Amino acid sequence: MVETTIEPADEWLHSFYYYNDELPADNDLENTVADYLTFEFNMIAHGRDYLFPPKKKRKPLTEPPLDAKRWAEFLIEDIFDIKSGKRLTKADMINGDTPFIGASDSNNGVTAFIGNENISADENVLGVNYNGSVVENFYHPYRCLFSDDVKRFKLKNSVGNEFKYLFLKTIILQQKSKYTYGYKFNETRMRRQKIFLPVTDDGAPDFDYMAAYVKNLVAAQYRKYLDYIG
Repeated sequence: MVETTIEPADEWLHSFYYYNDELPADNDLENTVADYLTFEFNMIAHGRDYLFPPKKKRKPLTEPPLDAKRWAEFLIEDIFDIKSGKRLTKADMINGDTPFIGASDSNNGVTAFIGNENISADENVLGVNYNGSVVENFYHPYRCLFSDDVKRFKLKNSVGNEFKYLFLKTIILQQKSKYTYGYKFNETRMRRQKIFLPVTDDGAPDFDYMAAYVKNLVAAQYRKYLDYIG
């Protein structure tokens, strides 16, 4: 049973109120990290290391497993500021070095490198598709431009980083099954969509835990690769 407060602008549809309140599986987060690091390595190998900040050495952290934490529901609009992208047609694109983010489900959402400028320029955000591959979302630490099919999510009450955003990316993806081409993840639905997050003792989103959990997964992926190459 779903319990929620109905606002005047809310839709009178079951799909509007339903949300997936299952905890993410460990391999969901592992896959998120693996995909991001694969993209990062691919960009660096092709001479685009300027997109990423220098890496810091990280000590392993001891964090409880996902099912040992207390979790609570939140509206997306209480966690993120949401801003729109800007329409830019292929005909108007200029070749350059700035990533352009489209409503894709691959290559971290990067569909071109351009020399254009517009008001959608942003960095250190999640780009969340409401059209195309709906609900797919990717973390962008670098400055980039966004299609009008992609919304920009920036944390409201915490300074965002790679680790927090990769955790939150996975959480948002858990809601993918309810949205389709015919039932888009538009801004109204985004704002009122509930998500399930680990919380502190006082019930606030535990962003420190989210970051530490993903840091450990990133370190594990590095160790796996280093073991492979000897």
